[in-house]
Amino acid sequence: MRTWGDGVMYTALCAYGIGQAGGTQTMYTGRYPLRYDGPMTELEKGPTGRRRGRGARERILSASQQLFREQGINRTGMDQLCAAAEVSKRTAYQHFTGKDELVAEYLRRFDPSVLSGVFDRTDLTPRERLLAAFDIPPTTPLCPYIAAAVELHDPQHPASQYARDYKKAVAARLTDTAREAGAADPEQLGEQLALLIDGAAARTRVLNADAFPTAAAIAAVLIDNAIPATAGDDRQREEVPS
Repeated sequence: MRTWGDGVMYTALCAYGIGQAGGTQTMYTGRYPLRYDGPMTELEKGPTGRRRGRGARERILSASQQLFREQGINRTGMDQLCAAAEVSKRTAYQHFTGKDELVAEYLRRFDPSVLSGVFDRTDLTPRERLLAAFDIPPTTPLCPYIAAAVELHDPQHPASQYARDYKKAVAARLTDTAREAGAADPEQLGEQLALLIDGAAARTRVLNADAFPTAAAIAAVLIDNAIPATAGDDRQREEVPS
C-alpha cells in the first residue's frame, strides 16, 4: 500500500495521508482510515520507459502537504513548492492558476467522508463512537483546516469555505450520533463535543502536551448528562451482567 506525501499517519480530524489498495483509495488519518474519492494520478514514464515518479500535479500537492504542515502556508512560496515538487513554475501554473487555488485544493482533498472510520463502526454503540472521536494521538499536527483559517485571514477565500464546511460536517456527524444515542438535545451536545475536539487539538499543539484524555473525560460527562437514563443507551447495557 502506498501513501500520499510523506506517508505519516494522522488522526481523523487532521487528515493527511492517502493510500490505495485493491482499487479502493483510502485516506489514513491516524487510527481511522477515511475513504477518498478523488483522482490519483498514475506514475509517469520517461523517454526510456523508466518511471519518474508521480504526475506533476500530484507532486505539487504532495510538496504542499509537507511544506504547509511543516512551515505554514504563508511562509511557503511557489518557488519553494516547485523546487520540492521538481517541476517548473510554468508547469505549476498549468495545473493551478495560483497559490490560492493550490491551497484550496490542498484542503479539498483531505476528508470527503467525515470520520467514517469512527461513526460508521458497527461494533461500537453510539456513545462509544462519540468518545472514539477523542482517541487522537498527541503527536497529531494541528488540524489543517484550523491552521489554514488562522493563516489566511480571509473568510471569502475558497480554502476558508472548505474549512467551514468541514467543521460544520464534523459537528453534524457528532449531532447525528448524539441523536442516535438518545441525547435530549443532540444539536447542543454535537456542538459541545466539536468545540472540545478543536480546543484539545489547539491546546495540545500550544502546550506540547496531550490534552485529549482530559477532553475525553469532559466529553464523557457531557454525554452522560445529555442522555436520559430512560434512553436505553450503552450505559445501561454495560451494567447488565454477562
